[in-house]
Amino acid sequence: MDRRDVLRAAAALPLLPALSSPAFAQAYPARNVTMIVPFPAGGQADLAARPVAQALERILGKTVIVDNRAGGGGGSVGNAAAARAEPDGYTLLMTLSSLAVLPEADRLFDRPVAYELSQFMPIARVLADPTLLAVPASAPWKTAQDFVEDARKRPGQITYGSSGPYGTLHVAMEMLANSAGIKLLHVPFRGAGPALTAILSGTVQAIAAAPGTLKPQVDDGKLRVLGNCGARRIASFPDVPTFQELGYKDVEMYIWAGLFAQSTLPAPIATRLREAMAQVMTSPDVLKAFETSGSLVAYQDAPAFAEFIATDSARLIAAVKKIGKVE
Repeated sequence: MDRRDVLRAAAALPLLPALSSPAFAQAYPARNVTMIVPFPAGGQADLAARPVAQALERILGKTVIVDNRAGGGGGSVGNAAAARAEPDGYTLLMTLSSLAVLPEADRLFDRPVAYELSQFMPIARVLADPTLLAVPASAPWKTAQDFVEDARKRPGQITYGSSGPYGTLHVAMEMLANSAGIKLLHVPFRGAGPALTAILSGTVQAIAAAPGTLKPQVDDGKLRVLGNCGARRIASFPDVPTFQELGYKDVEMYIWAGLFAQSTLPAPIATRLREAMAQVMTSPDVLKAFETSGSLVAYQDAPAFAEFIATDSARLIAAVKKIGKVE
């Protein structure tokens, strides 16, 4: 799939009509709603889902159940389950940027594609944090350059954890490795939470993760952040340079989290969800929860979110093709 294909696929994500509330949509929801998170607790998708689910409950008047459904590497099992669900608004998906990457990985291995991006309708983007490179506070590397120089001397000996092959954490680290001309040893886990546990226990030596995932560990003196994969520095880690500042111009990776439904969801229900998410993303409780975690709200309604997906996915799929097959 080349850039034009990605743009066409993302453009095909349904752009919803102007906000309105037809009478038959006013009955939605009539029962509890499930929000699938295709990763274990503790990662960026879970961090996004829980305050959003609580706020949606207040607005919709029904319980919103967060269902952590990990497996398949990078979130493919949960993503596929959401794609196959009845398009009635009762099964939603809070997922990450790997949503667009994993079908390309399936094609890379000539295996059945678990789902297609075109099966999903974007409802709202919630977060869009840059990926940060972190190491144990006890590690010898004080700067990103220290890390890169050591990796050059010891190809394939520095281990890093990820949420699974072709997930956001894996792609970010391989972007850096390709740009810096180094070779690292990838150790995949079932999600960012287990990968974080691995670095804290000394099982791996590095991780690329979202600010909200890392900040509590940095504040507790357990981890050190060396570099920022975004285009600019961020308020929660103002002293951490971007890799672009350090000369790695093609390193740009974000762990965005967004809410999706099935592409065939009736427009009135999609409109109801969009209206609800517009309220959610201005809720003081939600804003405070994200600020406390070190992640700032990056809300986009469906049309702008679909355009963002098109641009971001093209960059990520190009990175996956560079990575090639990873067993």
